[in-house]
Amino acid sequence: MVPNRNNISLKFLILPLLMIIPFLMQAHGVSAADQATLQNGGLLAFITVGAKHMLTGYDHLLFLVGVIFYLNNFKDILKFISIFTLGHSITLIFATYQGITANEHLIDAVIALSVLYKGFENLGGFKKIFNTGSPNLLFMVWIFGLIHGFGLSARLQAFDIGTSQFLAKIICFNIGVELGQVLALIPIVFVLTRFKKHSKYPSIYQAINWFLIVAGIALFIFQMVGYFSNH
Repeated sequence: MVPNRNNISLKFLILPLLMIIPFLMQAHGVSAADQATLQNGGLLAFITVGAKHMLTGYDHLLFLVGVIFYLNNFKDILKFISIFTLGHSITLIFATYQGITANEHLIDAVIALSVLYKGFENLGGFKKIFNTGSPNLLFMVWIFGLIHGFGLSARLQAFDIGTSQFLAKIICFNIGVELGQVLALIPIVFVLTRFKKHSKYPSIYQAINWFLIVAGIALFIFQMVGYFSNH
């Protein structure tokens, strides 16, 4: 566990991060422009929209930031990201093809909790509060991957994609999601690797993981308000 020090530096690091939360709450929706892209384009359009959706998928990316922060080498990063990718690919393709869906606000609320969970785990919350070890990380990444995939499926099903080449469209959207994930992870891995060499890394580690906790709580509340306001 990274030691807690440089409290003053921690405050200066986390305050700018907290200011990002309101902007996160405005992103990641289903837009008319995306619908038009899907209607006017072929299968390539589904790859494009899938990539765009992941690149603006702050909740998915925040969770991945939390996962990568805990890992120390490229081999582990590749293993955990592969498990996450497999998990969300399964539920994205299967749930969409079978027409299985749920309220988007509830799904996104659970995804928000996954962000909270990762920050809590990275800061040693299980040991500090429950005096126990963390659940197996690979298993939890797999479970959360399935849940994130269900959220991606709900987004895709919000579009009118017709019935022609239905499975091919789903697969192309999923390919786009994976491409977007790779494009997003390249700078994330690069920046986090640079952070680990910085003298202020303990403070950076604390700040970003506390941000994950606060962002997870804020996004959860935001989604639950959205759910109850529509019922």
